[in-house]
Amino acid sequence: MRFALPLMLAATATPAVAASGPFFSLANTDFIVTIGFLIFIGILVYFKVPGMLTGMLDSRAEGIRNDLDEARALREEAQSLLASYERKTREANDLAAEIVATAKAEAEAANVQARADLEASVERRLNAAVDQIDSARNAAVREVRDRAISVATAVAGEIVAKQMSASDADALIDQSIETVSAKLH
Repeated sequence: MRFALPLMLAATATPAVAASGPFFSLANTDFIVTIGFLIFIGILVYFKVPGMLTGMLDSRAEGIRNDLDEARALREEAQSLLASYERKTREANDLAAEIVATAKAEAEAANVQARADLEASVERRLNAAVDQIDSARNAAVREVRDRAISVATAVAGEIVAKQMSASDADALIDQSIETVSAKLH
């Protein structure tokens, strides 16, 4: 009912009031329209339509406020996720740089080790070659010595054979048999 007074004042300030002739007559269409309008307003007030409209507007405003709060929360969450992903990206870049540095260090160490292994292998092969040369020299010296001994033995045998008589040879053979038999037993 608090809306009734302003509505009545608004209805009385119409151009129909300023018109000539009786205003409160059923023949006056402005009066009929005003009465219909007031009845319409009364029905709206009776059924509490302004309260419903206010409630609808309030619920709409509350929904918008909730949407804004949700959007703000989503924005904050997105910013925190972005910060998290940026931090993870920095960590991944740092890890990649560390892996590259480690790989370079390992490659350098492997290079140094390979050079050391190669030098050791060359040294071993040189030593093996020197040993083979020494062994071949010793074998050649031994072969020359054996050959010289066999030649000297053959020459000495021929000289002794020419100078020795048959009885001396038989005595020497008997003596050699006794020496061999003494050493074997």
